[in-house]
Amino acid sequence: MAETIWLFLGLLGILTAASAVATALSWKSTRKGDVLPSTLANLNSRIKAWWIMIATISIAFLFGKGGVILLFAFVSFAALREYVTLTHTRRGDHWILLGMFLIIIPVQYYLLWIEWYGMFSIFVPVYCFLAMPALTAISGDTERFLERVSEQQWGIMLSVYCLSHVPALLTLPIPGFEGKGLLLIAFLIATVQGSDVLQYVFGKLFGRNKVAPKISPSKTWEGLIGGVISASLLGAALYWLTPFTPAQAGLMAALACIMGFFGGLVASAIKRDRGVKDWGHMIEGHGGMLDRADSLVFAAPIFFHIVRYFWT
Repeated sequence: MAETIWLFLGLLGILTAASAVATALSWKSTRKGDVLPSTLANLNSRIKAWWIMIATISIAFLFGKGGVILLFAFVSFAALREYVTLTHTRRGDHWILLGMFLIIIPVQYYLLWIEWYGMFSIFVPVYCFLAMPALTAISGDTERFLERVSEQQWGIMLSVYCLSHVPALLTLPIPGFEGKGLLLIAFLIATVQGSDVLQYVFGKLFGRNKVAPKISPSKTWEGLIGGVISASLLGAALYWLTPFTPAQAGLMAALACIMGFFGGLVASAIKRDRGVKDWGHMIEGHGGMLDRADSLVFAAPIFFHIVRYFWT
């Protein structure tokens, strides 16, 4: 598909340029034997991680629908694992936890594979939501019952249900856009992840006023506004990946980026509550899987259902 090729060529060009700049800055900083500054070391780690992530996504895209579904099933598995390690569990929860990984994740993504939208949309928020506390109650262990059940339900909602809406874009029967769901996924990821980077850049350059200093001191209003506006313009420029007009693409990107910001903020609040900086250490320079996917958690379901309601 020509659009996909141009998209990944563009990403390749951006990453190549970023790698060249980082290499030049690192050489300049260390040519006299000085220690590489932590900021540059972190930048090099992040760029290296982006190369790996883009390569992984590209390989998944080559295998089409099956590759993308398997990729996000793995993302859900890794994200849920990170989430569960920060929750309070007891011996009576072990069967529920096993079911979360070995039943809920496979079933949710199998429903995507067979494109059973009705069951896909209610399996987790209805059936799993009701079954999990019932099974926990049967175990007879009521110590911190509400806390344990709530954490389990939040875990599958964030890590499985919400994230599964990214590959669900492949199932949308958009007139005149058949077989191009991969492009919608690329648009969503590019704008939301691009917004994260741009918010960081604008925050570093112009950030003065904190959005929520007790939760995430690095998030500023200047960074949020600059990042969302820039990512919205990026979305408008990438309208050719979508069934949207340029104006619609910009608005959809803005909505996805705002929801992505809230996803990151909620994830930061959870980490702050648990006293940790990152969800894990799976991705060098980025922390854990949820540290990279937290913005998609809130953005993907909203993006999916708006597209489904207005364009199918």
